[in-house]
Amino acid sequence: MMLHDLLFGLSNDQALLAAVLLPFFGAVLLVLVGRWPNLRETVTLLTALCLFALTVSILGIHETGEVQKLVLFDVVPGVPLAFSVEPLGIIFGLVASGLWIITSLYAIGYMRGNNEKHQTRFYACFAIALGAAMGIAYADNLLTLFIFYEVLTLSTYPLVAHKETDEARRGARIYLGILLSTSIGLLLPAIIWTYAIAGTGDFVLGGILDGKIDEALLPILVGLYMFGIGKAALVPIHPWLPNAMVAPTPVSALLHAVAVVKAGVFTVLKVTVYVFGVDFLAGTDASTWVMWVAAFSIVFAGIIAMTKDNLKARLAYSTVSQLSYVTLGAMLASGYGITAGALQIMMHATAKITLFMCAGAIYVATHKTELSEMDGLGRRMPWVYGAFTVGALAIIGIPPLGGDWVKLYLVMAATDSGEKYVIYPLILASLLSIGYLLPVVARGFFGNLGDRQEPAPQFNDALPREDRIKAHPLTVIAPVMTAALCLATIFMVEPLKHLIAPLLGGH
Repeated sequence: MMLHDLLFGLSNDQALLAAVLLPFFGAVLLVLVGRWPNLRETVTLLTALCLFALTVSILGIHETGEVQKLVLFDVVPGVPLAFSVEPLGIIFGLVASGLWIITSLYAIGYMRGNNEKHQTRFYACFAIALGAAMGIAYADNLLTLFIFYEVLTLSTYPLVAHKETDEARRGARIYLGILLSTSIGLLLPAIIWTYAIAGTGDFVLGGILDGKIDEALLPILVGLYMFGIGKAALVPIHPWLPNAMVAPTPVSALLHAVAVVKAGVFTVLKVTVYVFGVDFLAGTDASTWVMWVAAFSIVFAGIIAMTKDNLKARLAYSTVSQLSYVTLGAMLASGYGITAGALQIMMHATAKITLFMCAGAIYVATHKTELSEMDGLGRRMPWVYGAFTVGALAIIGIPPLGGDWVKLYLVMAATDSGEKYVIYPLILASLLSIGYLLPVVARGFFGNLGDRQEPAPQFNDALPREDRIKAHPLTVIAPVMTAALCLATIFMVEPLKHLIAPLLGGH
């Protein structure tokens, strides 16, 4: 008997539909109980827990070899709204639903500790965004994916503009403008073109375009998809991401780890595997130019990150850099590259959410946002800075943490694809990540060592417990939990490789 049978009494198709609809139902319920904060937050946590349980049950069904597909109705004749389960969608679904639980705990502490307004709207939009992410994860065709991709954009706009300041509204307009213009101006034409030449938009392992498109036109279609998927934040369509940092930190966690950017790079992988086909791309040079754009994005964003004193801005540009690892892996058109991309979705999610939660915990406790203001805070907030250290080391790729495995598989993909020169930007990016992340840790624990020949006396002595900063407990517990997940992902590499093995064929 399956988990969803025990918990919900649902059939396989019903469990798949429930995984998509449950967050939307939760959003409605949140609005209805919004006047009672404790009940509202209980609904948020229960919805997140139930969604994760459903997602785990879907994984269990998939492991039995049973096909899970649900067709609801035709949006246009012959093009249905449909859902199905495949390995990449399972990974994205597990990451998004699992981290929603921890993000909800963190959001409760952050929103209460910071006395934020409009909390009911915040939690409801957050739930809608997770529903959209589930729709993207389990989309069976390009049209279904596009619909939920747009729902995700629209539902997160109020979250970016949450503070309702001029700065927040401006950041939200840039966010919405870039994401809508790229999806409608580039992604939608790519989808229509695909339906026109292939006769279908269904996701088929091995792709649907081989023999259907002139190879001279293929680089154009690749570009339309890769830049049309604006949530993947390739340079130069990345500015929406740093501009969205005006939002509360739980929203930053949603954008960078739980749903938004992960929806972008997940879509990049899904289109590569199921629309173009890895073998078809590998037999052409169509993706090479986008591969070098991704390599440039990795280095360019890393350099910009080093110049930022604002901690969230520094982390935002770090995300632009780290996201491009997935696009690079996909464009290398190698099984190793797809493996690296899938690993990066999981590894980056746990590490980056840790870093943003730590930044938010610092802000709630001290209202400091600039790195130059944070000298010595690590000794007064040891748990927060300890978690930040683990997340930073995972992003940098210190063995055996997750980032190390991603870089290893990217190097193997570059070698396998005959693109060995791509290895040099990866080496440079690793050095840059040390340069923009470890100074946060060093200044937190030891102060700005560059301003003096030896540490100031206050950094030499043990700090009495009573002098530590008292942060809201949930804003500390949540990043410690995700830091533990960063360590646990070491043991998830082999299960993940086993899960996606059917996608790789002979690669």
